[in-house]
Amino acid sequence: MKVVILAGGLGTRLAEETTVRPKPMVEIGGRPILTHIMSWYAAHGFNEFIIALGYKGEMIKQYFLNYYALNSDITVKLASGDVTVHDGEREDWTVHLVDTGAATMTGGRLLRLKKWLAAETCFMMTYGDGLADVDLKALLAFHHSHGKLATVTSARPPARFGAIRLKGNQVVRFAEKPQAGEGWINAGFFVLSPKVLDYIDGDETIWERAPLEKLALDGELMAFRHEGFWQPMDTLREKQYLEELWQSGNAPWRVKS
Repeated sequence: MKVVILAGGLGTRLAEETTVRPKPMVEIGGRPILTHIMSWYAAHGFNEFIIALGYKGEMIKQYFLNYYALNSDITVKLASGDVTVHDGEREDWTVHLVDTGAATMTGGRLLRLKKWLAAETCFMMTYGDGLADVDLKALLAFHHSHGKLATVTSARPPARFGAIRLKGNQVVRFAEKPQAGEGWINAGFFVLSPKVLDYIDGDETIWERAPLEKLALDGELMAFRHEGFWQPMDTLREKQYLEELWQSGNAPWRVKS
């Protein structure tokens, strides 16, 4: 099963870091947050990724093109230019790096991946700037159990995120970033049928607005309730908090070896 990671936004609220790199490349514990997200998926058996690139996407391409060498010991013979790569980390991942436009919105990025997803029964999707300890196998099992087009993981952090109103486990209303509110919010970590792409008009479509709102109105959006850890990295303070968790050795998303 393919995992789509949206990695193209500007990250303006984290400008201390994102003026020089895309937000998914901001490091936690000496490695990009993007690879922490991928490691969590891979630990649950999902190791084929489609990274939707935009702002400074070339830096993400360069990272993965050099991943083998960056995570291994190397010997360089300067006279000949010969390079020997010694044993290092061997992540069994397949990574598709797809340019989806510098100014494309989140829905538009998904739509631009249509040819990569058309043959899938369903696929996973998340954002390249948030960490969680979501039980991904349970999430997928829940999605298969209800037969709807879309599942969104819901959590209970700050009200500045998209509010979800539930009736049982069915989403009956979706409102992105309400002025005030409480309860369950959009934590990302979606499971989606390719049919959801029909709800997206084009590059200017924001996934968290019209598509999710219409899916909810159509009764096609269900919520997987996550009671565990979830933390976005939108600000420097949040980045520092994630770093502190990692350095403490108690990061909930740390994959046990």
